[in-house]
Amino acid sequence: MAHRFSRLWHTIIVFFCAMFVLSITVFTVARLAPGDPLQAFYGERIDRMSTEEQSAARLRLGLDKPLYIQYIQWVTHGLHGDFGISYKYREPAMHVMADMAGNTLLLGIASYLTVFVIAIILALICALYEDRWPDRLLSTIGTIANYIPSFWLGLLFLLLFNVNLGWLPGSGAYAPGESQNLLSRANHLILPLSVMVITHVWYYAYIIRNKLLDETRADYVLLAKAKGLSRRTILIRHCLRNVLPTIISVMAVSANHIVGGTYVVEAVFSYPGLGMLAIESAKYHDYNLLMLIVMLTGCFVIASGLAAQAINEQLDSRLQHDEGQVI
Repeated sequence: MAHRFSRLWHTIIVFFCAMFVLSITVFTVARLAPGDPLQAFYGERIDRMSTEEQSAARLRLGLDKPLYIQYIQWVTHGLHGDFGISYKYREPAMHVMADMAGNTLLLGIASYLTVFVIAIILALICALYEDRWPDRLLSTIGTIANYIPSFWLGLLFLLLFNVNLGWLPGSGAYAPGESQNLLSRANHLILPLSVMVITHVWYYAYIIRNKLLDETRADYVLLAKAKGLSRRTILIRHCLRNVLPTIISVMAVSANHIVGGTYVVEAVFSYPGLGMLAIESAKYHDYNLLMLIVMLTGCFVIASGLAAQAINEQLDSRLQHDEGQVI
């Protein structure tokens, strides 16, 4: 119990230290980056403003203070849920981000679940037909797909299914005025989700496939074969169950990979999510919104990494305990 409490405190300390370093890095890079936030806030009117008016505008936006004072104010307000206003949208950055976060969450979760369901199915097929044509065909296709850049495949899908065939929408998360229409959302999700699955699935399928093949060479498999069980039954009922810790471990560490891919796909398909919003924020020097998105993403990446480490340690201790019982 004391060991678990110590590990929990260690994880919390590491998390907040990492977030502190990330906040300093994000704020400094954003503030020192080229561009003027006033340009994003006032647009073309900035060219007609006098020097005094620009100085007054900087004073109102808090851009006149030294960098370290701005950072302290940003962190202090952020701890109370106030991350400033979006210079482009002229409303609280948190509200702007919240409107887009749901779309990213939908695409991310759908991609995450679909990738691993298909990865497990492909791994089982390859393990069932080891070194035969289904295994070799899937391995070849999967290896090629794994090396295709997601942005290139997305552009290809746009050209084929949207521009040439007109079968599927090429942008947006839903048709205008149909945000509550599940069919419209699903239709707009097909192309981004397809790109995510094709470019990510084999990486995980290959790991699970190899683990399943290693498991088929265990002594209990030979005993099961001697009892007359088919290879399919052995794989599904016994081998798959025994490699579940590996699958869970891979799923735990893959969250960051999936999130990164989601942001790229959003940019290609103009999907209104956090990835697309981050690009727009950088383009228009909307630093408050950009910093909030980066901080949220960094928080998720750090938290998921620590969670993956905790899950791996827990699974490893259980495996060691089980092996000790067998011995």
